[in-house]
Amino acid sequence: MSKLSHFNEAGEATMVDVSAKTSTRREAEASAFVALSAEVLAALPKNPKGNPLEVARFAGIQAAKRTSELIPMCHPLPLSFVDVTTQITTDGIAIRCVAATTGPTGVEMEALTAASVAALTIYDMCKALDKGITIREVRLERKSGGKSGDYQRVG
Repeated sequence: MSKLSHFNEAGEATMVDVSAKTSTRREAEASAFVALSAEVLAALPKNPKGNPLEVARFAGIQAAKRTSELIPMCHPLPLSFVDVTTQITTDGIAIRCVAATTGPTGVEMEALTAASVAALTIYDMCKALDKGITIREVRLERKSGGKSGDYQRVG
């Protein structure tokens, strides 16, 4: 059985030592969904704070770059690429985030942080119209590179 990597022999939380790992290209994609009412969706272009989707895109990119400041055991990584896209659907906003680096550890947390913060930014910019906005399905879609190999969400 595998053990959790962020705990030492005494059971204390610890940062994983990745100094002996080989630097390879690593990429991860994460997603999130922000459920919005028809009223909020219709008001998106008229938001007095600016375009919520564009602000969310910038916020997601910034969040990916600051993940190690937010998640205690994450390593600071030199990200080579971050992309955040949003798509309006009939019942909300679908968010996709891709992060990439060449390094000794993966970028799953950076992609997940970007998706989460982009979703929170949409909430922040639209909450005046509806406090019942729901953020859901924040999840890893795929990742490549590293010792554990590739992962692709099924279904």
